[in-house]
Amino acid sequence: MYTQSFKDITAWQKAHQFVLMTYQTTNSFPNFERFGLSSQFQRAAVSIAANIAEGYKKRGSNDKLRFFNISQGSLEECRYYILLSKDLNYITEKKYNELTERLEETSRLLNAYCKGIQKL
Repeated sequence: MYTQSFKDITAWQKAHQFVLMTYQTTNSFPNFERFGLSSQFQRAAVSIAANIAEGYKKRGSNDKLRFFNISQGSLEECRYYILLSKDLNYITEKKYNELTERLEETSRLLNAYCKGIQKL
């Protein structure tokens, strides 16, 4: 499928939904976490989608994959923040599962997109 924008990439769409979900979730964290876990979690989530967007316009496959690899690193960082949030009782088990599921979906799609680029 031909894409005209990073917004056409399913992995980016799911990553963006994860960012929105992350902001919604961290809004309920304790106030003292505003410049701590909340901020770190939000930045890492944004980095997933932002690096997909930035990598989209890169010309060479290696350049694209470098940005997508950064996205994957941020994705793993978020995986930890979700676990930490649950262990600190900032989120429920249900919210933990929702965030993890959304993150897993993004991860699968991003991995598939990277494999497709590697085959070009």
